[in-house]
Amino acid sequence: MQETSSRPSSAGGATAPAKARFEAVSKRFGTGDDAVQALEPITLDIAQNGFVCLVGPSGCGKSTLLNILAGFETATSGRVLMDGQPVKGPDARRGVVFQQGALFTWMSVEDNVAFGPLAVGRSRAEAMKVAAHFLDMVGLTAFAKRYPYELSGGMQQRVGIARALANDPEILLMDEPFAALDAQTRELLQEEIRRIWQETRKTVLWITHSIEEALFLATDIVVMSARPGRIKARFRPEFATSNDPAVVASAEFVRMKAEIFGLLREEAIAAQRQEDRL
Repeated sequence: MQETSSRPSSAGGATAPAKARFEAVSKRFGTGDDAVQALEPITLDIAQNGFVCLVGPSGCGKSTLLNILAGFETATSGRVLMDGQPVKGPDARRGVVFQQGALFTWMSVEDNVAFGPLAVGRSRAEAMKVAAHFLDMVGLTAFAKRYPYELSGGMQQRVGIARALANDPEILLMDEPFAALDAQTRELLQEEIRRIWQETRKTVLWITHSIEEALFLATDIVVMSARPGRIKARFRPEFATSNDPAVVASAEFVRMKAEIFGLLREEAIAAQRQEDRL
């Protein structure tokens, strides 16, 4: 497995402890001749307060890996741990945001965000205070009384992020949350999510097909192979701590983007050859 860092080779410092860990996790769907091996055994640590991005060709098992950590899927072999304890199912300590906001259409924006705190027994006054705080964080205070259908796609995703944060999860699991957005909205929300991560330091596992998005947001990029998915390379960029949007034009950003692109191109070709053989 290849590993590249944007840090100088002399950089030191202790490695952050793992918040979550995949131990030789594999996944096979189906049985017999129709079985599909989605993931080969993968061992991967997600550091406390880290922002890990998974990139790889379509069908390589990125979402499957996230769903196993979320507790929506079970591994065929191996195990996944959170704080050293096996993940046995969905848990409020792990918040999930999907491509579509999956908001409750019959509820106002503030009620969507307050839903989690109310569900765990907080008073309505407390839940509304929490909702107001996170709506302010994502810049939607003025839209608290609106309904999801009255919002743009980007605004709906902001509500989804605020709702996940309002539950105070220890890990945020984000499955291509900006994939359906136009380029300009996506770039603005990337800056927003990076600011939120810098403020909250939540542990994040994020899936994306965008190399630039991964470099802009992540402290750790995991490049996955074509199916069956395995870890092909890891990169440890340092752009996530910057407050300069122009960092995307820096020589190091461009260099790492080109290197990751080359690796993904190899895997995309391999994936296409797999499809051609079917």
